[in-house]
Amino acid sequence: DCNAVLKALQPIFQEQGMTETVHNWEDHGYLATYIKKNGSFANLRIHPHGLVLVDLQSCNDHMKGREETDQLLNKVEERMKELFHGNIKRVKRLPTILRGGVIDRYWPTADGRLVEYDIDEVVYDEDSPYQNIKILHSKQFGNILILSGDVNLAESDLAYTRAIMGSGKEDYTGKEVLILGGGDGGILYEIVKLKPKMVTMVEISFVIDGCKKYMRKTCGDVLDNLKGECYQVLIEDCIPVLKRYAKEGRMFDYVINDLTAVPISTSPEEDSTWEFLRLILDLSMKVLKQDGKYFTQGNCINLTDALTLYEEQLSRLYCPVEFSKEIVCVPSYMELY
Repeated sequence: DCNAVLKALQPIFQEQGMTETVHNWEDHGYLATYIKKNGSFANLRIHPHGLVLVDLQSCNDHMKGREETDQLLNKVEERMKELFHGNIKRVKRLPTILRGGVIDRYWPTADGRLVEYDIDEVVYDEDSPYQNIKILHSKQFGNILILSGDVNLAESDLAYTRAIMGSGKEDYTGKEVLILGGGDGGILYEIVKLKPKMVTMVEISFVIDGCKKYMRKTCGDVLDNLKGECYQVLIEDCIPVLKRYAKEGRMFDYVINDLTAVPISTSPEEDSTWEFLRLILDLSMKVLKQDGKYFTQGNCINLTDALTLYEEQLSRLYCPVEFSKEIVCVPSYMELY
């Protein structure tokens, strides 16, 4: 009985000195709005099938405001239990969502779930010609690199770096390695420790500038200079570089693709994500030795359709390939990858 619920809850809001407006749809229940003089308001939505939603919004986030909100919700919950003699299937109270704050704590997972991170500081925030680059500090995960709203890597995420290098099963000693992307410097830092012959990293974006200052637990000092004893960093678009290497006949033992999840190139030949991925794959195969290996990230384990589509691309390459996959828990992603 929508009307009975409305009448039972009205006094709670009225006691707060809130002005009431009620909208009634004959077959679709009620929407009541309650407005306080300080700008706080509540929406009460009562559905005929038994769902009752209460949304409270306060103009401040100090403790007193939160306590008042909790007290009001407690009264609503108690009154509903009295009204239905405790016969309620479920009561769910969501934590306070902080909107419009200086620090944005809410970031989506790859499969569209909203995660609230324990972010307490904006460390770095710059717009490059290609993307927005943020580095935010998390109490749990350390500094987190976020590119155009996509959580890329945190200082806690060595598991990601190890996985995209082959999970400790590969011997990089004396090998030629090509890294595509990898602007956080994590892969370069870890591979240099393994005594390769030469590592070439190709990164188009300005991610390096922020990471070499604020992601040092991930990259160490390898981004301080673009050339080292056994590595070089090229600030270029990887596609022309791959084409040039293929033309020159340059070959690598390993190609590691750590490019951004969403293509940032504006070239016509990369007008779709799958065309871009297939182009990178094809060009990478052309510079990979016959017994070489290509490593890349896949996607969130819940995105089964996307993973299947990716595997289909492997059968459409100009040369036959064998592939395997591994599931890894990356701490800051809060999902299996």
